[in-house]
Amino acid sequence: MVQFSDAFRQDLAELMRWRRDVRRFRTDPVPGPVLDRCLQSFALAPSVGLSQPWRLRRIGSAAARTAARDNFRAANADALRGYRGARAETYAGLKLSGMDDAPEQIAVFCDDATTQGAGLGARTMPETRRYSVVCAIMQFWLAARAEGLGVGWVSILDAPSLCAAWKTPKDWTLVAYLCIGWPRDDDTAPELERLGWEERRAMPPLEML
Repeated sequence: MVQFSDAFRQDLAELMRWRRDVRRFRTDPVPGPVLDRCLQSFALAPSVGLSQPWRLRRIGSAAARTAARDNFRAANADALRGYRGARAETYAGLKLSGMDDAPEQIAVFCDDATTQGAGLGARTMPETRRYSVVCAIMQFWLAARAEGLGVGWVSILDAPSLCAAWKTPKDWTLVAYLCIGWPRDDDTAPELERLGWEERRAMPPLEML
């Protein structure tokens, strides 16, 4: 049985504390070998039926990035219209995307039609394929943080529209748009907490059925 030391467990807890959503990046590039080491974490991620349904695209062309930025701006403006008063003022002042500066940007999709895994575990709950993609993203995020990189998940997007602009295969669902690079500054507290948007809650109680 594999056993880990107290020091390892403390380091793991510290890594999770430093795994923050980053939106403010330096523009200097990420060396290829560093990014490759982080991407290797996908191969270690769990997936329903060993289906490995994640599909990654590096958003590098000016056209692809412009489509993403324009999509975000439209979706963000629409989201702002859903708030009023002080909440709207706070929202308008939040930086919710690192698209303008992050040197690496990767779109992560779920291949809902994958034949790998022969449907094991996904016939009754097909959404577990997308949950598997999220698990893989979290492993990548921790690996990136261990390299000193920051990751930001941009979720304020009209995903179907963006996928159409990118001519994404019809069976692929956009799960995450990730901005990756060296953070301008580090903090263990979420930025939304520091700016007064929301407070982090303690561990929820474990209820019994």
